[in-house]
Amino acid sequence: MITFDAVTFRYTEADPPVLEDVNLSIAEGELCLVVGATGSGKSTVLRLVNGLAPHFSGGHLTGTVTVGGLDTRTHPPRDLAGTVGVVGQDPLAGFVTERVEDELAYSMEQLGVAAPVMRQRVEEVIDLLGLHRLRHRALSTLSAGEQQRVAIGSALTAGPRVLVLDEPTSALDPHAAEEVLAALLRLVHDLGVTVMLAEHRLERVIQYADSVLRLDADGSLAYGPPAAVLASSPIAPPILELGRLAGWEPLPLSIRDARRVAGPLRERLRAAQEGEPLSEEKPRFRSGSTETPTSPLALHARGLQVRYGRMTAIDDLDIDLLCGEVTALMGRNGSGKSSLLWALQGTGTRTAGTVRVADPPDAAVGAGRGAGVDPVTLAPDARIRSIVLVPHAPADLLYLENVEEECREADHATGAAPGTASATLGRLWPGVQDSVHPRDLSEGQRLALVLAIQLAGSPGVVLLDEPTRGFDYEAKRRLGVLLAELAASGTAVLLSSHDVEFVAQVADRVVVLSEGEIITDGPASVVLTASPGFAPQVARILRPLPFLTVEDVRSTLAGAP
Repeated sequence: MITFDAVTFRYTEADPPVLEDVNLSIAEGELCLVVGATGSGKSTVLRLVNGLAPHFSGGHLTGTVTVGGLDTRTHPPRDLAGTVGVVGQDPLAGFVTERVEDELAYSMEQLGVAAPVMRQRVEEVIDLLGLHRLRHRALSTLSAGEQQRVAIGSALTAGPRVLVLDEPTSALDPHAAEEVLAALLRLVHDLGVTVMLAEHRLERVIQYADSVLRLDADGSLAYGPPAAVLASSPIAPPILELGRLAGWEPLPLSIRDARRVAGPLRERLRAAQEGEPLSEEKPRFRSGSTETPTSPLALHARGLQVRYGRMTAIDDLDIDLLCGEVTALMGRNGSGKSSLLWALQGTGTRTAGTVRVADPPDAAVGAGRGAGVDPVTLAPDARIRSIVLVPHAPADLLYLENVEEECREADHATGAAPGTASATLGRLWPGVQDSVHPRDLSEGQRLALVLAIQLAGSPGVVLLDEPTRGFDYEAKRRLGVLLAELAASGTAVLLSSHDVEFVAQVADRVVVLSEGEIITDGPASVVLTASPGFAPQVARILRPLPFLTVEDVRSTLAGAP
């Protein structure tokens, strides 16, 4: 179905090749997972399949890419539209209508599909992806995860033989991601659709892949069965990292297979813990309770309500954030997480309730003034030194001509020392060129740039909405180190995330929302291990032992006699 014959591709003649002399063939009805570090060429491979490279992006292509018998060199994307469906990283940027149902039908209208067939396909896709409640909604009112599902549905209604997806689950909660992946599997198994899927969160998809195409930093490429290709890969989900640590052979790809061989490892861990004093979780302040906080309050909110017309997104919610604590905000898509972040930050909708944060420091005396202030009352230059928000669409905050200007303006606006934002960007994402326009950065690079800009003023409260989208495992490790340093300096961090593995690594506390209300609030080690939906891979494999990450296991085994 997809063939690369001696393919070499570079964007300019001066650049090294992204792909060099690649030969591979992906069969009909195969789910191929494309993996690699950010910048390794995953998106380029997908663009070559759908014809966007070189027809839209430019570049120099030698060799032949054939999809469904069509040579992409002589057939531009418009000729491939009925054969290849495409879902990009930013669904909202690809929408061309205003309502969900219209968006689902749009691609078929362009292909001249008969009205009765269009109606049937729209209904089939709505059933397949569970879009019943959204069909009459405006696209602009959907959560990021809901927009992602609509984008996938829009690609499916055209009836493609090949479906190309770039991080399709990055904005989805674990349950929604499983539903979308189940739908993709039905297409693969029942209809013979060939799926190429690039994804950083390998833990979600590796067990479903028929093959893996791995792109390495040195430009080399490996293609074959998942276990074989990932056995020695530096990029691997926790289940494979745990398998390597435990010496499992062959490496399991699913939680079920891992649990079948994990008995001896669980016994080793139990033995390592014998004789040790039971460690007690540091008591944490639960919002709305009468317990005394163990750390100073950085943010105090009571009775928050957010309404959009007749829809209530946040309903009479109380929450406190502690200085030096990293709190993860989790819940289904549409549960109100983004609405809560914007309401706390002060520029979003807040129908009712109060929010208090520590006053921004006075430059003249180097200290805060007073016992707290509502962010709504702060001027923009004061707010960014008190409470900041990195939204799930970070490009909305970028407006200058290049990276250097964005960083320089951030330093100036916050009163930070020159080079502060640039230094933070270099830590989060080494190698980003100062002269590059923000729109030419990858999604992960744009997110890192906005993080650096927002942190320049050393705010007391940092709010992050899906801060790992577009981040590979190494980039997430660097972000985790930075968040730990912020917490150690007394900053309160609240991050909304569907990335349970990242939450397991960085969060002290987890708050779970449902329909605008807090339903769980407690230590991460308790909440994540108790929840089937939000438990990380290590917790699922080693249950009932209280381990969340591979590093937890490694440190316990290292301390064993």
